[in-house]
Amino acid sequence: MPSNPCTSCGACCACFRVDFSVYELLSQGGSVPDGLTVPLTATLARMRGTDHSPPRCAALTGTLGVRTACGIYEWRPGPCHELEAGSDACNRARLRQGLPALEDGV
Repeated sequence: MPSNPCTSCGACCACFRVDFSVYELLSQGGSVPDGLTVPLTATLARMRGTDHSPPRCAALTGTLGVRTACGIYEWRPGPCHELEAGSDACNRARLRQGLPALEDGV
């Protein structure tokens, strides 16, 4: 079985804002640790660091393009679950970080 390309990438975590429902926060019955987020509105939260310039999610560890991991992988918010390796969004993030695009569905 080939290795997961995400563990040597991390581009999406250093490219996109990650906004999600406050109901995904641990304090609201969800699983995302509140301390890694910032409030946006009464109904939206954002992963800390994803609105910085340049963005980098506070849960991302490691070196982009070499070896990376998500410190809250099991508890990450919905938008992180939805982004797929090799998708258009993935490849846009990879290209912005100087990494080659992946084939869809990798």
